[in-house]
Order: sequence, then structure tokens, then C-alpha cells
Amino acid sequence: MQYFAKNYDVIVIGAGHAGIEAALAAARLGVSVGVFTINMDWVGNMPCNPSIGGTSKGHLVREIDALGGEMGKAADANTLQSRILNLGKGPAVHSLRAQIDRRRYSEYMKHTLETQSGLELVQAEITGIRRLETGEWELTTRLEAIHRAKAVILATGTFLGGRIYVGDVSYEGGPDGMFPATELSKSLRALGLSLRRFKTGTPSRVNRRSIDFSRLEKQEGDKKTIPFSFDTEFRIENKLPCHMTYTNAETKRIILENLHRSPLYSGKIDGVGPRYCPSIEDKIVRFSEKERHQLFIEPCGEYTEEMYLQGMSSSLPEDVQLAFLRTIPGLENVQVMRTAYAIEYDCLDPLSLYATLEFKDFPGLFGAGQFNGSSGYEEAAAQGLIAGINAAKYVQNKKQLVLDRASSYIGTLIDDLVTKGCSDPYRMMTSRSEYRLILRQDNADLRLTEIGYEVGLVGEEKHERLLRKKELIKKELKRLESTGLAPSDELNSVLVSRGTAAMTTGCRLIDLIRRPQLDYEALKPFDKTRPDYPDSVFEQVEIEVKYEGYIKRQLAQAQEMRRLESRELPETLVYSEITGLRLEAQEKLDRVKPKNLGQASRISGVSPADISVLLIYLKTKML
Repeated sequence: MQYFAKNYDVIVIGAGHAGIEAALAAARLGVSVGVFTINMDWVGNMPCNPSIGGTSKGHLVREIDALGGEMGKAADANTLQSRILNLGKGPAVHSLRAQIDRRRYSEYMKHTLETQSGLELVQAEITGIRRLETGEWELTTRLEAIHRAKAVILATGTFLGGRIYVGDVSYEGGPDGMFPATELSKSLRALGLSLRRFKTGTPSRVNRRSIDFSRLEKQEGDKKTIPFSFDTEFRIENKLPCHMTYTNAETKRIILENLHRSPLYSGKIDGVGPRYCPSIEDKIVRFSEKERHQLFIEPCGEYTEEMYLQGMSSSLPEDVQLAFLRTIPGLENVQVMRTAYAIEYDCLDPLSLYATLEFKDFPGLFGAGQFNGSSGYEEAAAQGLIAGINAAKYVQNKKQLVLDRASSYIGTLIDDLVTKGCSDPYRMMTSRSEYRLILRQDNADLRLTEIGYEVGLVGEEKHERLLRKKELIKKELKRLESTGLAPSDELNSVLVSRGTAAMTTGCRLIDLIRRPQLDYEALKPFDKTRPDYPDSVFEQVEIEVKYEGYIKRQLAQAQEMRRLESRELPETLVYSEITGLRLEAQEKLDRVKPKNLGQASRISGVSPADISVLLIYLKTKML
């Protein structure tokens, strides 16, 4: 028999990476929050890879931290190995990646939720959702408890209508052997949400003692480690190495001979998989000319023997998986502890959402994470943070937060989803941003901490540190402009050894640092007035000096984009009545209902000529 349990301001369905950030953000902004999860022991679980960050994803984590989120702090507290990727390239694509102790990360996040004021963590499966005439949302649990809230955030991950595939075997299930959320999926469809099927996969986990490490390439962490969080003051220690090996012709033969047993190729899986993270069988087929494929063997934790096979996701039968794994150097006698699988799940077409992540047709209902069609822990956490902020603002009847593309990768991620949509699981990449030189991971605090402070998630201490850092950067730039070095044999020796011209007259420090071959470290022995500032200050100054022209160009582009963003488009606009708009543009604009000209210009199928028509229409009809 049903019974009424409790009222909340905000209810979050799901306690994965999106749900955690959403719940913490909303509670920290002063509203009452209930977080519902199918199994409380799997809060913040990492059902796929045991790592956080990576190319562009490291940017997202640092942005989450700058805004007042939790992921960066949790990652720093549970790091096994830390590395900066792409150091051989420019600073725009430098990305922090850390191997994480997955069980300790989960415990950290669970305890953070448990101790957060204004937040209640509840183990219960939500099976029904409906909107009352009062505008409130009513949710029903499997045990027939009724909870009500002014706003609801759907952060269901891959649980919604989840189905597992391993060869010919298929059954309803969630990730890591969990229950799926089947009834909630039915209820959302009954509510009128348009759901579709995506799929993802995860590799095998194998026992460390069954691996021959003498046949593998060792991969150590960086000697100088950098934290994700701008608040982290302790040193990040590298505790465990990773290793690397390769598939071969025999691996390829076994996979191709058993391709008919893969549900990906037999037609059993309907869901669309991630384009940028294919299964090993998909890689073998798509890149048939390649003789071998790289895989990384990564630790899942400090106190477990489980090792994760990065790059080897598969939905082939268990016996085939074991056979092809044992052809790989170092894995000849491998013991599989968890079999690789594919999971198919329900998710949303994100074109149904505003940039606030609130549904266009359902006030007070928000979506976040893989439910919105994205993939990845970091993408999920970023959306969860914004959904949590905006759900709280919705309840408080305050202005909601929208980050534009020139402010952050988070803004780019959400704008891509709600403006362009996605036909397969969306993954963040640096190439998706047209402003990547000004959206670096190293300056996330300079870009976003002020916004986090204004929103209410960043405290006074962190804000004061930011203001102090900005002041030191300004002072250091001024010092470089006013300080010169005289030529000397010692200095010229360094210049020539670095491949740059020797000095014949005095030269300002700022002009020396502009030289591509030089940096602060090379000039340190000769710079007698160098102040005792944090390394992060010198890092910012050096990048600003070296890339000054490019940065100014991108800032000008961002200013032009924001000019278009300032030209709002009324929701009541009937695009089919605007003379000069092509039919495709009319249909796309009617579907997306862009908020402004900038968003309209990024809709697939809307041309620059269509934007000109809209601009003229606004000037003549809506003055």
C-alpha cells in the first residue's frame, strides 16, 4: 500500500557522477535535497575505467572544481598515478589524467553526501514519476513510498532500461551486476519523454598475479604531479604504475573468426555505441589495415588485485574473450575476474532541454549525464553541477546559470548537446571548442571561480586566493616589461644551446620569454629580481606572453560570439512565417527554439544566410 514519505525541494534520481555533483550543488545553495540510488554501496561507482581526466576531460574536472564542485577534490584524495597528457604539444591541449582507487573514491563520495547539510541519501528504486496540478513532482519507490519535490534531476546513467550483452547471452541489468531501472523508464515514456537507445561497453578485469609483467612496457606517473583541485595543498603521490602491451595477428584472427557471435554484428544490439571508444572487435573491423592495437593495463585500486584492460571493451562471448586475451603478450595465462560486456540503455534526445538543462516542456524537471546522451564520468559530473545549480535556482525563483562556449568546456559541452543534439554518445574533445587556447585547464580558476563565487558555491577563502593570484599575475607582467638583462657569456651560452640568437645589447625579460626556445626555467639563473611567487603565477604569465597574439584573436572571436548571443529570439517566434528562411532552417529552428542568434547560428542545417535573414527580421519587425 502506498504511503506519503517526505517533501524535498529537489530530488536527484541517481548517485553516480552526475547525481553527486547535482545533489551537492543544490544542497550547498540552501535547498533540501533527496538523493535516491538503487544501491548505496555503489555511490560514485566507476563501472568502466578507473581513471578521471584525460584529453579535454581534465579540463572539465578543473572547471568543475573552479565552480565549487567536488570531483577534483575526490580524485586528488584517491589518486594512484598522475600524468599530464600531450606535453609535447601546446598548452591548450595539456590534460591531466589520474588513475583512481575506485572503491575509495566511491567511499569518499558516499561520505561527502552523507555529511552534507540539507541532503539525505536514500537507497530506493524510483519506479514512477508524475507532475501534479500544483506544479510539484511526485515520485514513487519500489516499496510504494511517495516523495514530492519542486524540482527533479534525472541522473540515471546507464541504468534506465539497462540490458547486458555478452555474446548470445542477453538480460536486463545495470552496470557491474546491478539491477536496471526498468519501471522508471516506462514511467518517463508515459510522462511523454522521447527516449532512445544508446549503448556502451566495458573491458574485462583480470587478476594481477596472472599477468607476466616482464613482457609489458611500464608506464610511470609524472615526477612533478599537479592536482585537479585548486584547493589541494598536499602532494599527489604516484603509488602504482600502469603497463602497456599490444594485440597481434593471432588476436585479430580469433576475433574475426567469431565475429558472427558478437551481438554488435548479429543485429541483437539496437543501441548506438560511442564513436570514439569502440570495442576491440569494432576496431579490428574498422581499422583492418592495422597490425596491432594498443592496450593499457591499469590498477583498479591499491588494495585489490583487479587490473583494468583499457582499450579492450567487448561484447563477444566469454570463451572468445578468454581466447583472444591469451594471445596478447603478458596475458598468456590471464585469469579474468569480470567478463567484458556491452550495456544498452535508454536516454534522452538533449534537444528537449534548455541550456540550463531544464526540460522545455516540463518545468522543474532537469536532466544530467548519460541520460542526456553523453558518455564519460567527467561530462556527467559537469552537467550534474549545472543541473544542481539551476534546480536550486528554480526552487528559489532566482536567475539560472548558463555558461557560454567562450567561458568553458562545460559551456561547450552543454551547448553542443542542447543545440546540435547527438546521434551517438557524446564525448568531450578539445577539438570541439573553437576557443581552446583561452579555455586551458591551467586557467580554469581565472575563468570560472568568480562565477562560482557569485552563484554561491565558492567561499570567501577561495575567492580571496583567486584575487591574490590575479594581482600577482598583473605585477609579474609589469616586472617583465620593466626589467632587462645585459648580455654576458654565460647567458649567451644558454641562448645558443637553446637554439636562439645570442644577445649583443640589453633585452627586456618579456622579449626573451617571447622567444619559443626560452622559458622561465632557462632564465632563472640570470633573473636576479624574480619574486617568490607560486609556480602557477609564472605558468600563467609565460603562456600569456608567448601566445599573446593568438589569445587576443580568440578573445575577439569570443566577443563577436557574445554579441550574437545578446540578440535574443522570442520563444513565440514562428519561423515558418519568416520570409527568406530555407525550409530546413525553419524546421530546425522550430525544433530547437534557440534563445538567441548565437545559438541559432550553431544549429546544424542553419546557414549564415539564414542568420542574416533572422538579423534583418529582428531589426525590422521587433524594434
